[in-house]
Amino acid sequence: MSSVKSINKDNFEELRSSDSIVLLDFYADWCGPCRMVGPIVAEIAEENPQYVVGKVNVDEQPELASAFNVFSIPTLVVMKGGRIVSQSAGARPKQQILDMLKRAEA
Repeated sequence: MSSVKSINKDNFEELRSSDSIVLLDFYADWCGPCRMVGPIVAEIAEENPQYVVGKVNVDEQPELASAFNVFSIPTLVVMKGGRIVSQSAGARPKQQILDMLKRAEA
């Protein structure tokens, strides 16, 4: 069983160097759409242990949000080999998020 990791500037480097495909959820506690996406992201993490899934609180980690050019939340970022392969802003249904991850595998 995989779980969602809380990502900050201190543990981000190890995540970026991961061999796995990484899904990052940029969110804030006060954001309504983020609260809709959060449980979906947690579900994906639990059902897909092959992915590394992390959440980045933009209020607590403004440097990371800035580094990823996050201007609206939620923003979902898929990384492979330390590089961004897909990024989308706004709430997404589970299947669209899974499709982003599957495309990264190709």
